[in-house]
Amino acid sequence: MSKIERKKWLIKYNPCDDEAIESISLKLGCTTTLATLIYNRGHKTPDDALAFISKSQEVLYDPFLLNDMDKAVDRVLNAVSRKEKITIYGDYDVDGVTSVSILYLYLKSIDAFVDYYIPSRHSEGYGVSKEAIQKLYSSGTNLIITVDTGVTAIDEVNFANKLGIDVLVTDHHECLDSLPSAVAVINPKRKDTLYPFPSLAGVGVVFKFLCAIEAKRTNVDFISATRKIAYDYSDLTAIGTIADVMPVVDENRIIISIGLNQAEKTKKIGLSSLIDICRNGDGKQSKYKKDKKLSSGFVGFTLAPRINAAGRIGSADTSVELFLSTDSKEARSLALELCDINKERQLQENKIADMAYEIIENNGYVGKSIMVLDDTNWHHGVIGIVSSRVSDRYGVPSILISFDGNEDPNSPDAIGKGSGRSVRGMNLVEALNDSSDLLEKFGGHELAAGLSIKRKNLHAFKERIEAYAKNCFNGQEPEHILDIDCELDAEDLSVGFANELSVLEPYGVANPTPTFVSRNLQIVDISPVGMNRHLKLTLLKNKKYLNVMMFSTTLQDFAFSIGDEIDIAYNIEVNSFNGVSSLQISLKDIKISERVIDFEAGNEEIYQSIKNGESTLEPDYIIPTRDEFGAVYQYLQNSARLGKSVYRISRLLFDMSEKKATTLNYVKLKTIIKVFRELNIIIIDEIDNFTFSFRFSYMKNKTNLEKSNILRKLKQTYIKK
Repeated sequence: MSKIERKKWLIKYNPCDDEAIESISLKLGCTTTLATLIYNRGHKTPDDALAFISKSQEVLYDPFLLNDMDKAVDRVLNAVSRKEKITIYGDYDVDGVTSVSILYLYLKSIDAFVDYYIPSRHSEGYGVSKEAIQKLYSSGTNLIITVDTGVTAIDEVNFANKLGIDVLVTDHHECLDSLPSAVAVINPKRKDTLYPFPSLAGVGVVFKFLCAIEAKRTNVDFISATRKIAYDYSDLTAIGTIADVMPVVDENRIIISIGLNQAEKTKKIGLSSLIDICRNGDGKQSKYKKDKKLSSGFVGFTLAPRINAAGRIGSADTSVELFLSTDSKEARSLALELCDINKERQLQENKIADMAYEIIENNGYVGKSIMVLDDTNWHHGVIGIVSSRVSDRYGVPSILISFDGNEDPNSPDAIGKGSGRSVRGMNLVEALNDSSDLLEKFGGHELAAGLSIKRKNLHAFKERIEAYAKNCFNGQEPEHILDIDCELDAEDLSVGFANELSVLEPYGVANPTPTFVSRNLQIVDISPVGMNRHLKLTLLKNKKYLNVMMFSTTLQDFAFSIGDEIDIAYNIEVNSFNGVSSLQISLKDIKISERVIDFEAGNEEIYQSIKNGESTLEPDYIIPTRDEFGAVYQYLQNSARLGKSVYRISRLLFDMSEKKATTLNYVKLKTIIKVFRELNIIIIDEIDNFTFSFRFSYMKNKTNLEKSNILRKLKQTYIKK
């Protein structure tokens, strides 16, 4: 079984907060559980809690507070009036695609002469390039507006300036010490910014740009302008913000809330077609309507991967053309094309993930502070997703680099394109900046970034960034933290409770989907689903059965067995299908229950003291009888006939006691298992100190238990006492 990093559960709830939570519950007329969740999100008074769920605490700020906004607006309006050619230079992810789309649609609506350009991920890579600027110059472009990119393109903007092209930069990525010499650089992360909210998505920055242009163009206040822009463009702005995993607080919470409502009734034929196909199937694959709610989760896990897939596997232009389409037949065709591309992306992703896991397991990567993997053939468009899976699986930052596309991928000067993901405790952009002399270029966010590197610098880069990561984590393995909102009794889970949670939406970073813990559930069934890439578990506690899903986990990776008593960490949501609502429980992590661990630890201590000859217990407690050996043998034999081949010793003890098969204790049972293994009565492999697998060889002759050295030593040590 592959090593999967188990997470440390950090439960937020503090019993001393009971009085405040009760006050919130009374004010809102909600359950104490919901009040706890609101309290955990930092809203600790009844009035603050009410403001949070009513979204009255957030405001949309004046777009002219963003540095250079006035310069950018004037330059665009001049370009429109002079019929200059404007080219929008975008990025190929969802944030970039939605940024291009809303800016293009708006400029078209005010009669601008506008085009767009998105570089190929495969042949051009991330960011602005001189080659692309040269193409745009040749096409007659007078003004380039970058969206979701450009803040680090210092040399490229200088090149554009020499050609006589003006550049406006709109971006939200981390800024370097110097900014490009553009007409305007609009970025809420500028070090000299006065803007109150630094965490807008790239499309959020463009949204504010549109609000400013509209206010200046129509001579209205920014609130009226914002209302108009939100009505027309908040749907795509919300989708880009969610997909780029921006914190769902402050302005983003308002933009996403408004945008999701607008997307439900969007007039954009392409977006409407994509939503319809994702909900209802393509007419060939789905017979019944799936009433999926248009939530941040639906956007993040259903819409966004399809929009993203075009830029990863094919051309991001496909997604832009979908959002610009005014023909329903064309729009449906493009939406179906995105779904097909996404299926190809999934195949590529799974293939590369399996290769990455094999490299990690077989080449000494486990235990490193960061994992930097490379290959000559990995698809550039998929390695970022795989990097995310690697970091989630092993709990450390990771970077995947592909040299695919080079004439000679093994040449010292071959360029590798990489994508990385980080974990709490290490800012990935700062880490890459520490190795900037070894990189061709890089950029991104604290937890996600891209880079280009020559092969000859790869070894030095791996050493440098490994040292940086070790220093970040003080030489220790990073803790893989799973934040838990509170504990719930399994009996309290219901569709009604899941519906109550909806007041917390929209979810995202800084306002995450609630994660709960329930304890002491028994696994009664394990079933592979989804082409064996996921698991469906049936759990039982106090006569209540729960069906739960564990995604991206195979039977081979699953370290638990039917009968195990477990604690689970999970999210819940309402799943509606064919008009029927049901509770869906998605596991985030799973552990042997603390009750079992405490029981095993105490009994293991007794077992070791007996083994070392240090116990004062009576022989009847220590030495199993022949009848007890027989009972265990018979029980395991019956289990094997039913297809069970793995047992946790504590589980076996519980099962046998429950069925009154014996009155064994832990010490005797473990001794019996050890003797069976010693004498080869049953073929036993010890998986760990508490778990074993078994199979029967069915010998013709009975084995004499007195031949056991384990039993002989116990009798010599304790019977004579």
